[in-house]
This record gives sequence, C-alpha cells and structure tokens, in this order.
Amino acid sequence: MKGKPHQLAVDLGCGTGQNCRSLTKYFEQVVGIDVSESQIAEARAVPGFPNLSYRVGTAEELSFPDGSVDLLTAANAAHWFDAERFIKEAMRVLKPNGCLALFGYGDYMKIHYESCGDRLNDIYEEVMQILLPYTSSKVNGANSKLKDLFEAIPIPDKERIESIPIKQQLSIKTVIGFIQTFSMYQAYLRADPSAATALLERTTSRILEEMKVSSTETKVDFILEYFCVLACKPE
Repeated sequence: MKGKPHQLAVDLGCGTGQNCRSLTKYFEQVVGIDVSESQIAEARAVPGFPNLSYRVGTAEELSFPDGSVDLLTAANAAHWFDAERFIKEAMRVLKPNGCLALFGYGDYMKIHYESCGDRLNDIYEEVMQILLPYTSSKVNGANSKLKDLFEAIPIPDKERIESIPIKQQLSIKTVIGFIQTFSMYQAYLRADPSAATALLERTTSRILEEMKVSSTETKVDFILEYFCVLACKPE
C-alpha cells in the first residue's frame, strides 16, 4: 500500500466497526470481518459509509483473491488469531507492496487525578490480580505485544513498535466501562456474576473515595500504552 491507488482495506476482528469507519476516507473500499454475527449486526447499523461493508468470517480464511488487498489491519484482535494460518493467508491476499498493520494495547494502564499519586493505579492493579486467573493465554499475546507473531512474519520489511503511550481525559464511568470490556472480566462475569458485578461496584466506590468526589462523570487522566506491528509485502 506504499503509493496510490488505495483501493481495498480489510479490517480483521472488526467488532462494531470503529476502526473500519476511520479507514473509509483513505480507501475506495473497506471490508470489516468478525467472527461474531451480533458485532457485525451492530456495525452494519451505523449509517453513512457507502464504501464500507461487513462480513462474518475469520482471519485465517479470507474470501479475497490472491494479491488483491492493499491494507490488512486488526485493532486489538491479532492476539486471538492462529498466527501461522493468519500469516500464510495475509501473504496470499496482500498485493505486492501491500501492508499489514496490527495494533492494540496490553495490560499497561495508568490513571492520574490531582494529588492521588499512585493510589488509583494501586486499585487498578488489585482488580487485575483478581482477574488474573481468568486471563486467557491468548491475552498474553497482547501483553507480549505480538512478539511471536512479528517474528513469524516471513518478510524483511517489518517493524514492531512496543510503546505508543496515548493520554486521554476520561470519566470514571468510562474507565470502569473499559475494564468491563476486558476478556478476563467477561470470563469472571460468566463464572461468578455476582462477584464480578460487586468487584466493579467496589472499585468504583474506592476510586470515588480516593478522589474525594461523588460523580462518576468526573474526569481523570487515562494513559494507555499501544503497540503495533507493521510489515510491507515485497514487490
């Protein structure tokens, strides 16, 4: 995808389509793929992107001709892929000079508010310790920043960037909602719904108390460390 025209981008593990929609300005056609029919249905419900379509499918079996894709990307999803089968399929569908861009975040997260110091981060670390037994081995692929997958990509023009810190101002409510999306929290919720719900309620109360505020709409500085794997198929 080094040089125009930028015709086709494919977003794997697209979820509800957030990453897909950001690509529509730069490509003639964008296709989002996810294994979840419910996620695809939610993505299709967002109007206003005529050059964007969605399919239910996997990263390891792509219904595109050989050498037809300019950009193959995945946002916080590649650690779930079967690396060997995915890489083989990626090399098949990418055009000469086509690019692979995989990015996501691990378990590094920092929360700051005025004079709270590290106390909010200590609360977060305690939550992560409780969730540790419910952490999939696949999640460790994200926490290792796709090191094994990167090393398995069979082309020389590649790069792995381990630390891209992104700082945002988010409400306490949004931060708690973010934790709620973690696969290990969802596993905990399935195993013990009442305990999982109580954990978030208790965590919210502790954060409010530490910050000496009463509203979950209060904003904190939220830092998430992203990583990315980039590769370009030879001509």
